[in-house]
Amino acid sequence: MKRFLFALCALLALLGAPHGFAQRETFSRAESVSLAQLPPEVRRTVALIRAGGPFPYSRDGIVFGNREAQLPKQRRGYYHEYTVPTPGSRNRGARRIIAGERGELYYTDDHYESFRRVRE
Repeated sequence: MKRFLFALCALLALLGAPHGFAQRETFSRAESVSLAQLPPEVRRTVALIRAGGPFPYSRDGIVFGNREAQLPKQRRGYYHEYTVPTPGSRNRGARRIIAGERGELYYTDDHYESFRRVRE
C-alpha cells in the first residue's frame, strides 16, 4: 500500500497536482528570504539558535518530523524546531524556525503550511 501511495504522489507531482497535495522532493531556491527581511523576532531566535540558547520555550529544540514533507527529505532527527515569538499572542503562535544539522534555516509563519529558506 505504501508503494502505491508513493507512486500516486509521484504521478500527481508530475501531472501538476495542486500545491501541497503531492509530496515535494525538492525545495525551490525561489522560496527563500533574507534574514534581514524577516521580523526582528526571527533574527533574535536565529541568534539564540547560533548561541545554543537559552530558549524561552520548553519545546524549543525538539525534533521536527517534516511530516508535511515541505522541506528536503532527511533522516529523522536532522531538523529541530524553535519558536519565533509572535507579539500579542498568548501562546507560542504559528511562527517557527526549523534548523537543519548543517546550519540551514527555514521559516514558517503559518505553522508548517509553507516554508521559506532563510539566507543569512
